[in-house]
Amino acid sequence: MEMTTKNQSKRFVFGQEVPWEDLGGGIRRQILGYDEHLMLVRVLFEKGAVGVVHHHPHRQTTYVESGVFRVRIGDEEAILKAGDGFFVPPDVPHGAEALEAGSLIDVFAPARRSFLGFDED
Repeated sequence: MEMTTKNQSKRFVFGQEVPWEDLGGGIRRQILGYDEHLMLVRVLFEKGAVGVVHHHPHRQTTYVESGVFRVRIGDEEAILKAGDGFFVPPDVPHGAEALEAGSLIDVFAPARRSFLGFDED
């Protein structure tokens, strides 16, 4: 399914020009580029903010840009800090808690259609 919104066809995306979406609970999201196959997202967490455990059919790999996070993937848990990363296979429950304020850089394959206002992922 073709997606035709926002930054899909832009070759260059300038962070200062991309709006932030307030997700509540001390979490904000910024979509930095995508097409139907791949999506890059920056997520800011205030200290104590929790990305609740959830799952989705996408592959996800995440880079800890800053801060310290407690990350749960399936039955495993680890404390990750700036420079660390993690991978989530499709449909595996996962979540994160910010032990310090920080940011995560998420990459999804395929793109998260729900992040773009579509009803489904």
